[in-house]
Amino acid sequence: MGSLLFSFLSRHLRFTLPLLIPRPCLLSPSKVDYKLLKVPNTCYLSTKEGNTSFVRAKKDSKMYPRSVFAAGTAKRTSDFFKRKSGDELHQQPKNNKKAFNIDTPLTRAEWKNLKENSKSPHRFEITVINDMLNAGGDINVAKSLLAFVALETGSIPYELLLKYLAFCVKGSHHSEVFDVYDIMKSRFKALDTGAYSLFIKGFSRTQRWKEALPILDTISKVIVPSTRNYGDIIAGAAHHGDSVTAWTLYGEILDKGLTPRQDTWQTLFECSLSNPGNDERLQSILLYMRDNQIYPDESLAKSIKAWFERLESIQLSEEEYVQLKDMVMKDIIEGQDVFNKTTPEELEIFKTFVKRKPAFDVVIDGLNVANTITKGSPSEKLLAVVSELEQQGLSILVLGRKHMLHPSQRWDRYHMSLVQKKAHCFFTENISEDDPFLLYATLHSGNHCKFVSRDLMRDHKACLSNSATRHLFFKWQRGHQLVLNRFSPGKKICFQKVQSYDTIIQTDRTSWHIPYDEDGGDRSSYEVPQKWLCLTRVD
Repeated sequence: MGSLLFSFLSRHLRFTLPLLIPRPCLLSPSKVDYKLLKVPNTCYLSTKEGNTSFVRAKKDSKMYPRSVFAAGTAKRTSDFFKRKSGDELHQQPKNNKKAFNIDTPLTRAEWKNLKENSKSPHRFEITVINDMLNAGGDINVAKSLLAFVALETGSIPYELLLKYLAFCVKGSHHSEVFDVYDIMKSRFKALDTGAYSLFIKGFSRTQRWKEALPILDTISKVIVPSTRNYGDIIAGAAHHGDSVTAWTLYGEILDKGLTPRQDTWQTLFECSLSNPGNDERLQSILLYMRDNQIYPDESLAKSIKAWFERLESIQLSEEEYVQLKDMVMKDIIEGQDVFNKTTPEELEIFKTFVKRKPAFDVVIDGLNVANTITKGSPSEKLLAVVSELEQQGLSILVLGRKHMLHPSQRWDRYHMSLVQKKAHCFFTENISEDDPFLLYATLHSGNHCKFVSRDLMRDHKACLSNSATRHLFFKWQRGHQLVLNRFSPGKKICFQKVQSYDTIIQTDRTSWHIPYDEDGGDRSSYEVPQKWLCLTRVD
């Protein structure tokens, strides 16, 4: 074979010179890595010389990986032959249908006119809602469409309600999902599995995720629920801190002989970053993937990597939380200077108010939020924040002062009326300070409860009697405080990211993670470093 190759090289030297060209190699300057190039209109012999391969190729051919088992080979081969045969041109989808592009809600007369001029009036509503579902339209346009149908026919057909439900679930319009659920449960004796699946997905994304469990049981009486149904509720349970329910449902998937979805595995890995107690269960997932020859996709692989390299959680343990709560109540809420900020009567009224309410998910310092950013009126900003959190299905407490209830240019009556409809509200005297009330309500509601404020609480932290408790307070604060990042009227509310790990020196058996200050940096005492030194022991 060598003689054939040298014979070929001598006869076709002008074509073969480009075959071997030196390419720099970083490993050693004395070694040269050779790259094989394809010469147009040349046919190569199939041979091997050392570790260099020459692959038979014809004009316009593709250089494929050597192994037919390498990922992507089949797809590239298929695409290549489609291009060669011209099939790709014939397989392009033809979609000459004109989609409805409606940006604002329409009146009954406008909808009627649009329907009469459409090509298929009998399917007009379904066509419009399908277009909105595909394009991600405005929820208010969809509502005006349903209002038109109800006025024209006296009711809304099942198919249209189902499409509207899919639209609401896809757009995370949680309150509308709840409304459709109430309507369909009252109007129809039974729903199809598609509707039940949508309700499971919609409820699982909110604080009402537990209501998806009986829906899952209803499906189970007819068919085996899909892994997507299970996965949606597992995500809801895991994201709301109920790991017992999440892992119980995961066990049901395996018991029924179903293959879990990769996004379910990803949820379990991500939500276990702060709970080392699930390590054995997570390792069993990896063994399951190995035994069934399942390869994780890139996003799952990154979650597995993050779990493997995880840092200590920012969340307090139950013991730490109880300790902090007791000390805050003693040193801050019941401390000697608290009545410089309120009165005993007002504080007792507030405590009674909180005890009569369900546990809150988030407590808002209304005045602090309203005055944080200059754009928009204070009442408009407060309403926007409350509306964003309400959309997430959260139980909200807004703390304010009584002057906020007096209509003015800053405090619009309509805005404040909506705030009180969307959230529980408590308004203190104008001379009182909000912080003791905010801390009491947040800590009383449980370790899951967060608070919204830009106040750094330095004075209150200083009131705590020992350094260990002050460190706990600072850790709790960084894991529970939501800070408004920016506000533009009419746009989505954004909060600064809350870190899931604690910024302290951390170690396991083989590695150290050390946060450090950059040279020339200017870090205040209430700030934490943003750079880490990561050391790994190699035996």
